[in-house]
Amino acid sequence: MSTSDQDQSVDTPIPAPDAGAAAETEAEVEVETEAEAEVEDRRLTPRQARRLRIALSSVGMVAMAVVLGLRIASRSSVLVVGVYGLALILCGIVIELSRNGRTRMGSWLLAVGLVAAIGSDWLLIP
Repeated sequence: MSTSDQDQSVDTPIPAPDAGAAAETEAEVEVETEAEAEVEDRRLTPRQARRLRIALSSVGMVAMAVVLGLRIASRSSVLVVGVYGLALILCGIVIELSRNGRTRMGSWLLAVGLVAAIGSDWLLIP
C-alpha cells in the first residue's frame, strides 16, 4: 500500500456522481456515437472497395503497357520486357484478388509491386 492509500480510511464512502455529470456523460457518448456514424457513412462498402481496386489495377496495367511500349521503342532489352511484363502480370493478379474479395492484400501488393517495378527500372535498366 502506498502512503496515499494509507491516509484514507477503509470506511470512507465513495462519493456518488451527481446528476449533472451523468447528463454530460450521456451527451458526450451521444456525440461520439454520431461522430462514429458519420465516419462509417463515409467509408467504402466492400463492393465499392473492390471496384476501386479493380479500376486502379486496370489503370496501372494500362500505364505499364504504355511505358513498356515506349521503353521497347527506345531501347529493346529483355530486362525491360521482364520488368514491365512482371508489372503487368502483377496488375492482373491484383484484379483477380480484388474480384475474390482480397482487397487489402491486393492494395499492398499493387503498391509494393509498382514501386518495385519503377525502382528496378531506375536502378537496373541503363
